[in-house]
Amino acid sequence: MNIQQLTDAIRTWAIYRGLDTADSTKQALKLGEEFGELCQGLAKSRPDEVKDALGDMFVVMTILAMQEGVAIEECVQMAYNEIKDRKGEMVNGVFVKEDDLVKG
Repeated sequence: MNIQQLTDAIRTWAIYRGLDTADSTKQALKLGEEFGELCQGLAKSRPDEVKDALGDMFVVMTILAMQEGVAIEECVQMAYNEIKDRKGEMVNGVFVKEDDLVKG
């Protein structure tokens, strides 16, 4: 399946289980749990755990978006539109946008 088909399948799965109308604060807590698993996988150099956590986070974010009445695709499009022309530099392995670079 491509990413759109997977996203649609996640929505169907969530609707079937009533998650689309559940409390979004609980889903946000679930996202925090999955983020913790991502950090643990990174810290312990466990690539399979990292992939699992990233996938779980996408599922959780897709459902959270549904609960908030928006499509995850819309959220990603907004984020991309914000960064697509951004300029900056890598500083110690982190991309720092131009406006945040210390001028000296």
